[in-house]
Amino acid sequence: MTPDRAAGLAETRRALADGEVTSREVVERTLARIEATQPTLNAFRIVRAQAALAEADAADRQLAAGDRSPLLGVPVAVKDDMDVAGEPTAFGCAGDFPRVTTDGEAVRRLRAAGAVIVGKTNTCELGQWPFTEGPAFGDTRNPWHTGHTPGGSSGGSAAAVAAGLVPAALGSDGAGSVRIPASWTHLVGIKPQRGRISTWPRGESFHGITVNGTLARTVADAALLLDAASGNHDRDPHRPPALTVSDAVGRDPGRLRIALSLKPPFTAVPARLQPEVRTRVLELAARLEALGHTVEEADPPYGQIGLTFLPRATAGIADWVRETPDPALLDPRTRGAARFGRLLGGAPLRAARRAEAVLHRRIGAFFGSYDVVLAPTTAAPPPAIGALHKLRGFATDRAMIAACPYAWPWNVLGWPGVNVPAGFVGDGLPVGAQLLGPANSEPLLVSVAAQLEAELRWHEMWPPQRTEAGTPAA
Repeated sequence: MTPDRAAGLAETRRALADGEVTSREVVERTLARIEATQPTLNAFRIVRAQAALAEADAADRQLAAGDRSPLLGVPVAVKDDMDVAGEPTAFGCAGDFPRVTTDGEAVRRLRAAGAVIVGKTNTCELGQWPFTEGPAFGDTRNPWHTGHTPGGSSGGSAAAVAAGLVPAALGSDGAGSVRIPASWTHLVGIKPQRGRISTWPRGESFHGITVNGTLARTVADAALLLDAASGNHDRDPHRPPALTVSDAVGRDPGRLRIALSLKPPFTAVPARLQPEVRTRVLELAARLEALGHTVEEADPPYGQIGLTFLPRATAGIADWVRETPDPALLDPRTRGAARFGRLLGGAPLRAARRAEAVLHRRIGAFFGSYDVVLAPTTAAPPPAIGALHKLRGFATDRAMIAACPYAWPWNVLGWPGVNVPAGFVGDGLPVGAQLLGPANSEPLLVSVAAQLEAELRWHEMWPPQRTEAGTPAA
């Protein structure tokens, strides 16, 4: 275990269990890395230094007593839309937010598994955009190229993992907000089945389109964190059947029928897959064919699925805005989206929810012909810092859809998706591809992702040392 970057989740767990290192030592190194990179990467909104060290000492006592809980003593981070007792949940917003008194269910489960919560990572305002920038917390930067965004809205979690500050982190995904930053920081990002990881105290986050997910450098680590965080609060409305996703890592998925879907789902503004990203996705498709799978171009029958997304997303923003201590401090784009959400929060929202069953049947029938969908995660590499944040409302929407038209339909469906690294374009900018499946297909997707990882060894690559301007350091 090196002091300048975190070992993986599984490796850290093994080293702690074998007595090669103490949790206090691991957490001290983690905190030192975070402190050293905050001026440049700015991945964290809250660092729980003293609390994390106290939790590490408690973990060391448990380890000495023979406890071998799944993540005992391992430091992890969570996104700042999740409640951590004793800390505010600002979700990227300015204002004097109160400290919450109770852990959210996902955090409670991580603690029950023994994890040490070292901090809460940055996110854009109410998770709306594929960048992590704003006046409340500053710009979070991409470790692979600090002149560019790590994506959003789980950009802080992605930056922290990609830079080796922590071995893994939780994020949330309402329109690709785990998969997009995973794509743009060369990580594995799992968006699980709706309800797999509880979003309690919100039984349905953003009216069911947002789920909690995991980011890690390896498939095994992302699956391990997923298993540790999975489970439900007694009052959760969505309770999928229990799965142990880690068991699928290394399992032969068999010969699969894979649909290569390169056409963006219908959007109201133009979206075009950039040629260099297309090339990287086609290379992954060829690798899957070499592994024995059948790959052919085919697009799921999305239809007008976008009409069912907008009411849920904007009504969700309106819900959060009502809880902010001072809405006047919010970005004008946020206030505009909330106004729109209040208009759509009645009959349009109810119609959007009813349409989900129709979509499940129609797109579910597609999986009678195919086992998995392979699609780009984004249409473009990560934009430069400020490229989207400085735009106005409709211009932001246009730029966001142009860059990220592929991820959000699976949020409407509530089904699993996994981002895998697809390589680099341009000046060393990471891009990724999604493996998408029907309900409760996390084990299948994870087994395919692990197959690719064994071939491509993406976890062996680390970001170069970069200057603030984004060029290699001398």
